[in-house]
Formats: sequence, C-alpha cells, structure tokens
Amino acid sequence: TLVGLIMMLKNLGGGDLSGLGPSMALALITTLYGATMANLVALPIMDKLEMRHEGEALMKTLVINGVMSIQSGDNPRIVEQKLSIFLPPAMREGLSESS
Repeated sequence: TLVGLIMMLKNLGGGDLSGLGPSMALALITTLYGATMANLVALPIMDKLEMRHEGEALMKTLVINGVMSIQSGDNPRIVEQKLSIFLPPAMREGLSESS
C-alpha cells in the first residue's frame, strides 16, 4: 500500500498525471490483499493462539495452587474444592459427576 501511495505522490509532483491511475490502483489492490490476508490467515491464527494461551494459563494456575495446597498440608478433598473454583462451570459439573 505504501509503495503504491509513494508512486502516486511521485507522479503528482512531476506534473505527469498519466501514472496516477495505475499507482492508485496498486495502492488499493495491496490494501485489499492485506485486509484479505489478515482476515483469512492472521486473525484465525491469533484466535487459536489465544485459546491455547488461556488453557495453558489455567493449567499453570491449577498446578501452582495445587502444589501450594498440598505443601501446606490441606486435605485432598479441600484441595479439590479449592482447585475446582478455577474451572469453568461446565467442567465443574463433569468433575462432580465423576467423583
């Protein structure tokens, strides 16, 4: 996009307006390509990475709090209750059914 805009401005300053149209077309088409690539490639990758990050952060929080509770000598049932607070409600229901 920037290259097309620079070419367009260069043609404006030279007095020759015949190259103005192709330069503007280049700027617009590169903008279209950039927006398309962002929406079809970059944003889905970003969403997937965010989901993985959230899951990893949850696991690390559970491990740290679990180890700290075990180290402080808490009863295993108390540890389970403390750690279940961090889980989303749907996962908590599945946990209580398996116990």
